[in-house]
Amino acid sequence: MTTEAVEKLYYRIGEVEAIAGVPAYVLRYWESEFKLLRPKKNPAGQRLYRQRDLDLVRRIKTLLYEERLTLEGAKKRLLAESRRNSEQLELGMREETY
Repeated sequence: MTTEAVEKLYYRIGEVEAIAGVPAYVLRYWESEFKLLRPKKNPAGQRLYRQRDLDLVRRIKTLLYEERLTLEGAKKRLLAESRRNSEQLELGMREETY
């Protein structure tokens, strides 16, 4: 499988494993550690990752493997980033109303 993802709505864990270069068992562990990473599950219990989940997996991998942060450090960074993004979104929405 190629390293670039074909744009689709849902990816199975094996596809995410191939795209992100992270083993499935690590992905499942990250789900237990990072509250933001919550892929949907189909009726059979298979994980279905959306594009935002895939982006988050890539971000977590960067924080842990390239920036060498601890799990706690990566959690704090992601939380700060998500807060900053939501604040920017709120500001943008306020500006549009004027």
